[in-house]
Amino acid sequence: MSGEIIVFSFTRTGTGLNRNLCERMREKGEKCIGYAPEKFSENGIEPISGEIRKVIGEKWGQSTFIFIGAAGIAVRYIAPFVKDKFTDSPVLVMDEKGRYVIPLLSGHVGGAVKIADEIAKMTGAEPVHTTATDVQKRFAVDVFAEKNGLCIADRQMAKEISAAVLEGEKIAFCVAYPDFRIKGRIPEELVMCDDPAEISAYRYRILVADRREVPERCTGQKNDGQGGTLLLKPGNVIAGIGCRKGIQLDTLRSGLESVLKENGLELDQVERIASIDLKKEEPALCNLARELRIPFVTYPAEILKEIRCVTASSDFVERTTGVDNVCERAALTCCPEGKLIQGKCIRDSMTAALVRRPLRLEI
Repeated sequence: MSGEIIVFSFTRTGTGLNRNLCERMREKGEKCIGYAPEKFSENGIEPISGEIRKVIGEKWGQSTFIFIGAAGIAVRYIAPFVKDKFTDSPVLVMDEKGRYVIPLLSGHVGGAVKIADEIAKMTGAEPVHTTATDVQKRFAVDVFAEKNGLCIADRQMAKEISAAVLEGEKIAFCVAYPDFRIKGRIPEELVMCDDPAEISAYRYRILVADRREVPERCTGQKNDGQGGTLLLKPGNVIAGIGCRKGIQLDTLRSGLESVLKENGLELDQVERIASIDLKKEEPALCNLARELRIPFVTYPAEILKEIRCVTASSDFVERTTGVDNVCERAALTCCPEGKLIQGKCIRDSMTAALVRRPLRLEI
């Protein structure tokens, strides 16, 4: 599980389950907050103060919500905030006896299905899955993308491919990437293709690649007016960044986007930002990582010096920070098994380097 978990209960019996669930999740290191009517709130359960919808609205898209009670209660409370499965919060429902746990919303992309299975293991409840691909035990492209940190370029195409899978159609699958491994059995719904050119023979295609690596004939244009290619972009880039004190967020973001674009990459493919400890509290770096919802890690100069080779050195930077090249050293320290795909680039008030982690896919 990831992010904050918020549990609502409305009866004495339900609140007992709420308390037990929160305790078990906290034991597993999860951040979990339980809410119940004031007359039931004690021993680790917070009273529901004010409007429940206000709590939901403030945390929507960031937290997981579990309702202990009737499914209709959950539906009425979350209705104003539901948009689509790519941005909605995971929402689950449990009966107050703890016999069943149901992923109600954002089952795959948000992880509600996985959370339901984990809760079932903790409590002995029976998980009830209603998603078609789960029921039929078919390949789900959104689950595959989420599990492997792949960015879905076309959400509508992802839905079309899921529908085609349920109809029994074969889907071409190709990884146009120089260094990758696949773990697990290839499902019968997918046809592995070694060359992107091969996928054009199929009505629907899944291509794991950067935009720059996608042949023009495989960019999602329809073969027969009914299908196309779904591009899944690997999110395995570490951006090492050095910057001037007080740099503006827009300047920082623009500079990084420029370096990424030159390498055929996009901002949503960055999985971490790395820098030197001196920049640990730099507002623009912290805010950019928060905006992208990715970790921001920093290292002391002594650790960065352990990187033996860099493509460029600066005496001024060394006098200021203690190392001759912050961005490359930070990126390589963050991902020592990765490959430096872009050495130090200088932009307005900042420098950036890109390291790519080897692609490991699990089906």
